[in-house]
Amino acid sequence: MFARLHSMALAGIEARPCEVEVDVSGRGFGVPTLVGLPDSAVKESIDRIRSALSNSGYTLPKTKTTVNLAPADIKKEGPSFDLPIAVGLLLADDQLRSDAVEEYLIAGELALDGRVRPIKGALSLGLLCRQNGFRGLVVPRENAAEAAVVEGVEVYAVDSLSQAVAFLGGQLPLEPTAVDLKALFARLAQYDVDFGDVRGQEHVKRALLVAAAGRHNVLMIGPPGAGKTMLAKRLPTILPPLSLQEALETTRVYSASGKLAGTASLMATRPVRQPHHSISIPALVGGGTIPQAGEVSLAHHGVLFLDEFPEFQRSVLESLRQVIEEHVITVSRAHSAVDFPADFMLVAAMNPCPCGYFTDPRKPCKCSAPQIDRYLARISGPLLERIDIHIEVPAVPISALRDAKAGTDSATLRTHVQRALAIQRQRFGPDSTTTNGRMTSRQLRKHCQIDSDGERLLRQAVSELGLSARAHDKVLRVARTIADLAGEERVSATHLSEAIQYRRLDRSL
Repeated sequence: MFARLHSMALAGIEARPCEVEVDVSGRGFGVPTLVGLPDSAVKESIDRIRSALSNSGYTLPKTKTTVNLAPADIKKEGPSFDLPIAVGLLLADDQLRSDAVEEYLIAGELALDGRVRPIKGALSLGLLCRQNGFRGLVVPRENAAEAAVVEGVEVYAVDSLSQAVAFLGGQLPLEPTAVDLKALFARLAQYDVDFGDVRGQEHVKRALLVAAAGRHNVLMIGPPGAGKTMLAKRLPTILPPLSLQEALETTRVYSASGKLAGTASLMATRPVRQPHHSISIPALVGGGTIPQAGEVSLAHHGVLFLDEFPEFQRSVLESLRQVIEEHVITVSRAHSAVDFPADFMLVAAMNPCPCGYFTDPRKPCKCSAPQIDRYLARISGPLLERIDIHIEVPAVPISALRDAKAGTDSATLRTHVQRALAIQRQRFGPDSTTTNGRMTSRQLRKHCQIDSDGERLLRQAVSELGLSARAHDKVLRVARTIADLAGEERVSATHLSEAIQYRRLDRSL
């Protein structure tokens, strides 16, 4: 007999429709044949399925059996095909009869005793279900809340193969999993940190405020213990709350990577990723034999924080240049190309010299001038040009550390950010995702016109600092954001002066 079920093949973060076809011919013997470009985890599923069927009171078909995963030109990876293959074998062997099985997408990993284990990409599976008009999903219980975030999809949670078979056969009615999105957002959209925790560094908070208001990338330079890490990790708290669409996009990346924390079903706060400086290029931007999301994609709609910036391998840092400009990374392989989203704010931090104390008045620097030059030269000029704001973070004096009065808190700064972003939505259109930091050259000429005083100041800065055309545009974009924060329509010399101060590390190239 022949049976057909529907599941998914995960390609990056995209779920693609996959048909599980099972044919029990009635002639011959042997181990079931699995075809359709399966990887090792899928090939091993037959052994897991045999034990799961036996321990659940069923038997593996004794005659020649072929299992096809279609379309055959897409690589199938992971154990999520265990459950649909097992159900397909029972259908084709007439151990299960179901008229409704083709109305559902089915996915799940099987344990040897028949339990159903969680899978990656349940949210993408839910979106696929809605896009293709299926009635609902049959997924492991641990994935049900995640998939149920997609509105208009019935999600049925199962704990075991026996429960899935009974439901699909009509013997066990199940209630679909329900999720209250508003309540879930209210519960999860809370940060554990606040800018008020940072003592002093008000000028650095100002720079981060400008960065957040225009989605500009930032580089902080300062001695150890100055608060660079604290400031970077608190940057998401002054960004606007995630919209539902942004939350779904971010959650899809984490779901497909198997990195959703615990029982979390939705990413309701902006992520902060802090990879170690020993990271490889594939781990940072994505890659692998089967393409996987890298840190730049895990930071989607959030912050990618690179501490000890010059300690990263130069080739790793250079791989960021195109990602910063395009906000997407394409991983190409011989059989396919997979796109991963990478719309993040880059926040980097570094010491001013190898020992770290060049700008610290309390500790003497032990580095020679050539050593400092070589240390700074580890970051290429083209990469520095792509970072809009360079800000010095000095050591915090004891008076500021012991001050009982808290600094500017996140709520206050977020109010200014939202006001500036509202101005940008009016400028670029309510449906546009463009911010000042991402204006095109044409938009730059239209919205960043300056007066004669500003023109003289900018010409002088370009001449003395040796700014390139890209750095010149970065100054104008930052100045536009500063003007928006001040509620002023035109960019003045005052706004340009502050923006130029944020180009500390520029040099003639």
